Amino acid sequence: MRTSLKWLQAMVPGLTNDPKEFCDAMTLSGSKVEYYTALDQDLDKIVIGQVKKIEKHPDADHLVICQVDVGDKTIQIVTGAQNVSEGAKVPVVLDGGRVAGSHDGKRTEGGIKIKKGKLRGVESDGMMCSIEELGSSREVFPDAPVNGLYIMPDDAPVGGDAVKYLGLDDVVVEYEITNNRIDCFSLIGLAREAAATFNLPFNPPEIKEVGNSENVNDYISVEVENRDLCRRYTARVVKNIQLAPSPRWMQERLRSQGIRPINNIVDITNYVMEEYGQPMHAYDLDTIAGHKIIVKNATEGSKFVTLDGREHVLDKDMLMINDAEKPIGFAGIMGGQDSMITDDVKTMVFESATFNGTNIRLSAKRLGTRTEASGMFEKGLDPNNAIEAMNRACDLIEELGAGEVVGGVIDFYPEPVKPWRIKFEPDHTNAFLGTDIPREQQLGYLKKLELGYDEKTEELIIPTFRQDLLSFADISEEIARYFGYANVATTLPKTSATAGGKSLKMELEDIAKDVAEYCGFSQAYCYSFESRKVFDKLLLPADAPERKAIEIQNPLGEDFSIMRTLPLNGLLTSLSTNFNRRNENVSLYELGNIYIAKSLPLTTELPDERMQWTLASYGDGEDFYSMKGVVEEFLDKVGMTDKVTYVPSKNRPYLHPGRCADIIYDGVLIGYLGELHPTVAANYAIKTRVYIADIDMPYVVKFANFEKKYTGIANFPASVRDLSLVMPKNTPAGDVEKIFYAEGGEHLESVKLFDVYEGAQVADGYKSISYRLTFRAKDRSLSDTDVNDAMDAILKRLESMDITLRS
Repeated sequence: MRTSLKWLQAMVPGLTNDPKEFCDAMTLSGSKVEYYTALDQDLDKIVIGQVKKIEKHPDADHLVICQVDVGDKTIQIVTGAQNVSEGAKVPVVLDGGRVAGSHDGKRTEGGIKIKKGKLRGVESDGMMCSIEELGSSREVFPDAPVNGLYIMPDDAPVGGDAVKYLGLDDVVVEYEITNNRIDCFSLIGLAREAAATFNLPFNPPEIKEVGNSENVNDYISVEVENRDLCRRYTARVVKNIQLAPSPRWMQERLRSQGIRPINNIVDITNYVMEEYGQPMHAYDLDTIAGHKIIVKNATEGSKFVTLDGREHVLDKDMLMINDAEKPIGFAGIMGGQDSMITDDVKTMVFESATFNGTNIRLSAKRLGTRTEASGMFEKGLDPNNAIEAMNRACDLIEELGAGEVVGGVIDFYPEPVKPWRIKFEPDHTNAFLGTDIPREQQLGYLKKLELGYDEKTEELIIPTFRQDLLSFADISEEIARYFGYANVATTLPKTSATAGGKSLKMELEDIAKDVAEYCGFSQAYCYSFESRKVFDKLLLPADAPERKAIEIQNPLGEDFSIMRTLPLNGLLTSLSTNFNRRNENVSLYELGNIYIAKSLPLTTELPDERMQWTLASYGDGEDFYSMKGVVEEFLDKVGMTDKVTYVPSKNRPYLHPGRCADIIYDGVLIGYLGELHPTVAANYAIKTRVYIADIDMPYVVKFANFEKKYTGIANFPASVRDLSLVMPKNTPAGDVEKIFYAEGGEHLESVKLFDVYEGAQVADGYKSISYRLTFRAKDRSLSDTDVNDAMDAILKRLESMDITLRS
């Protein structure tokens, strides 16, 4: 959904002109803004000029020299435009001004600056513009020529602001509106939201009662056979049609919505649909057989030609608008060719109705014809909006002199939809939200949204256009969004069924977050669904178990077609984005589920959803050991350091061989860490080393231990031995440390690695590693014999592994 900011300001006086302020506030109050575009963002110093004199260029057959009146002076402009003529009024960009693009319609970032210069030796003080150079197109300015200057209307004031005159001094805002907020698929709905957001008055259009003394029933009759698929059908008749261009203000507003103005009648139907969110259709009364409209299902196998000239074969489930002899339109989708409005129309029938949304969607799908009208109907319109839109359209017809509205309205509405009620429970709302919003303040928010309140019954009266408000939770959401989500504090739920507090799983996840953020990582949120292409990017073999992913039955697209079985893709994609935006040091973590199917296809047995704590980083100072340090910090916090080991791994194709390890706790694989395989990094367009770690959180929940045992301060001195060992390069330091603890005896207190050396004085294929071993007894001072016995046992075991003391 898109809106013109100027159009909204007409209904919400005092609304801000600052598009960023407007968009931020609307997003925070629940009407999410995708982006906004200032139509004049690259336009500057463009005025309305009038060509006074034209002369041939002395040195160029395709150029002419124009004397152009720009209000305060006459300037000379050289042009090659073929449609320039004396007396024509055109947009002129002055010296130092800017235009948005060129004749090919391509917009240039920052615009194109125009300067004085010479064309084939003749001075030119500016430039006359095409509509494309003003950042628009012939789609919304149909009177603009192909590859020519835009000739402005005769009433354009010479010297005036051309951008403002053409309505390009506007901001177009694009929103992401959820389907349950059908009221916000209209200017009025979003204006109501804007008024509530900025606490300003909301002034919807004033509709005058129009219609002559005649009776519409003397012109047309309506019969609805399928009342389930047509809840309401209204019709009015307009005679003495005068087709003409719409006024400039209406054309400007339609253009801002991306709609091409055509004529006053067509423009009114489009205008009302944008304003009220209610599609309308017009039929030529003289083409309607028997001057009768019948709403009923189609005859199976019959054929019908729509306005676009396509012939369709009908089925019995399609709802049709018929006259006394034949179909004249697909209900809610498109009219027929035989009853279309032409330039010869004298009398027409206006239709404004409410059709079953599901039927419209299915019919449009079978026809292969989805229109803007069908897209509105399929969301489920408010039947009470139909008559408002009808009366607004008729009012505009009278206002624009487009015809004479016949008195009365045909209104088939057997079961009117009435406002419904929801109990107002301010205390319950505060408990639900974890807030302390006063009762009157809550009511104030709701009244701004046009919800009524019955003080006697303490019930809210819900207007029919708010079809999304059905329960207490919906009311609480309305209060929360205008109170401000940022003002709602984080609180734990309080119910009679629980004592409150966090579960062990939640506590451990909080610890993981704290450790990651303390170590400089930022939290990321990634999609749980992805593409099978991810498996190839991660170099997984064809028979890898990770490829057995759960298919999504109705995916958003191929890139979101399966549930993820590995947590890496989202973080690597984010790292790639950061790397290609030249962010030099990036560390991200995620706490998210993977989904492991117990069998495929899925049965009643649900997949195993396993929470993963995943870290990924690149940049200065990042290496295998820094990542291992983060993991060890976490394991220390959750009491899992006593039985953890790191085992070199070669069965993870997405990790660098020789630079990765499985994390084992008490014989159970609980995760892994290592450097990303260079090919995988290249697949994600990351041209640097990347380090990742992954912890399977369900195992942490199983093994975490928060029991702490107090150990008193040592009463006896420690005995320290330093060892410098020479060993093969491929010998893991972890294996050496296992020997220390296995042979060091009960008095070995700690082992610390303090040096690694390769180079001169060490043979090729070997490395030197130095350790400090600390021995201490609790009940006495250790003798040299005690320590020497332990050291002899350690050295003897090391010799068996081709590890010797460095000389």
